[in-house]
Amino acid sequence: MSLSLQFSKLSLSSSKQISSTASFKAPSAAAKPLQAAFRRTPLRIQAARIGGVEVPNQKYVEFSLQYIFGIGHTTAKAILASTGVENKRTKDLTEEELTTLREEVDKYTVEGDLRRFNSLNIKRLKEIGCYRGRRHYNNLPVRGQRTKNNARTRKGKAKPIAGKKIGRK
Repeated sequence: MSLSLQFSKLSLSSSKQISSTASFKAPSAAAKPLQAAFRRTPLRIQAARIGGVEVPNQKYVEFSLQYIFGIGHTTAKAILASTGVENKRTKDLTEEELTTLREEVDKYTVEGDLRRFNSLNIKRLKEIGCYRGRRHYNNLPVRGQRTKNNARTRKGKAKPIAGKKIGRK
C-alpha cells in the first residue's frame, strides 16, 4: 500500500465527512513514526575502537583507555607519553592519532589474551595442587586473609547450620 494511500485513508477515517475528493490533512500522531526516519542532524560516531574495545567519545583519552581490560591509570599515562598524543577528548582525535594509539595498545597484553593468561595460571595452580590452587578450588581467600568472621565475598552467602543455636543476650 503506498504512503499517499495510507495518509488518505487515515484522514478519511478520522473525519466524519466522507467524500471522493478528500483534501489532504496534516498527518496525525499515527504517522509520526514515519517522519522519525528522516533525521535533521547527521549520524555521529559514538565511540572510537581501540584494542577491540569501544572507548567513550566524551571522556579524555587518558580515562578512555582505562576502559580496556589490562590498562590502568599508569599504563594509560605511559601510552600517551610514548605516542606523544595530547590528552584531549576522544572525539577530537584525528585518524592518525587513533592509529598510533591502536599500535601502542597492541604492544600490551590486553582483553582476551590477558583474561586467558590469568585463567590458565589459576588452572595451573589447581592442577599442581599447591596451597593457592586448593584455595581457588574451594572458593576461599587466597592471600592469607582470615575466614572465621568475614570473607563473605569469596565464600558467598552464609549457609545456616542445622542444630546451631543463635546466642542471645
